[in-house]
Amino acid sequence: MKPRLSVALFFATMMIACEKPAGAEKPPLTPKPKPKPAQTLAEARSGFVTHILREENEREPVEPPPAELFTVVHYPSPAGKLAAYISRIPDEKGKHPAIIWLVGGFGSGISSIAWTPGEPANDQSGSTFWRSGIVTMYPSYRGGNDNPGHMESFFGEVDDVIAAAEFLSKTPGVDPERIYLGGHSTGGTLALLVAEVSPRFRAVFALGPVGSVTGYGDKFLFFDTKDKQEAALRAPIRWMQGITSPTFVFEGETGRSNISSLRALSAAPHSAVVHFYPVSGADHFSTIQRLSRLFVAKILADKDPARPISFSPQEIDAAR
Repeated sequence: MKPRLSVALFFATMMIACEKPAGAEKPPLTPKPKPKPAQTLAEARSGFVTHILREENEREPVEPPPAELFTVVHYPSPAGKLAAYISRIPDEKGKHPAIIWLVGGFGSGISSIAWTPGEPANDQSGSTFWRSGIVTMYPSYRGGNDNPGHMESFFGEVDDVIAAAEFLSKTPGVDPERIYLGGHSTGGTLALLVAEVSPRFRAVFALGPVGSVTGYGDKFLFFDTKDKQEAALRAPIRWMQGITSPTFVFEGETGRSNISSLRALSAAPHSAVVHFYPVSGADHFSTIQRLSRLFVAKILADKDPARPISFSPQEIDAAR
């Protein structure tokens, strides 16, 4: 540590420094450096290699879906080829809107939840989309099912979802300009992280996400949660200013609810295309089916890129 100057010596030094010969020209002013733009999550992730404390894989085969509803595909990702379900393309000609649905929970695989709707109070299947004619993709991630790689707790999985969207955009019958992203709970958190890295989605719907995945607890995470950089790269609340796709964040206000996370996210700096909606009369789970029907109506009507999707509080309240 440098020794501190006394007050008298400090001012004497400043006076000497300020003296100049008579007639001397003033030195040119040094322009102030422009403030650096805020770093995006994509920039922060560039070149970073995550360190996983426990390398785990599910080692379970993909459950065969009903052939009349889904096909199993394998999409290329940085981790290798990963399994996914894609719902049947509607019979009508032309290009169709599509959504990638990220199911909640801490598994990285896909299962029969895709075609097994739950009760209205807790339907995590995302089946409302494909039943309405919207092409629906359920991607697994690295380490899930019998996929290559191992689970990375919201890091490499971001790249997997982006790779899934690229694959979906090239699927015959899918409109590459109308690909949406949605997810619930941990799926909502992952959807936010993806939106912070990739601008390619027409709109993003995140239900019940958290501001930082460290809140889920070490039991469910495979990285060192005490490592500040590892944790920061998995904290959506830090990077929302970089989101460029219209993004909508929801959470129920009653019962089993993560409403405090919604409030914290809405209070943090975020871009103008990010919107937050508390849902009255709903909890963390009953929001899914209730809002999914509204999402379907918005997606099917979303045909003009100049008029992006929007929601009013009245529409949210009226959704049942």
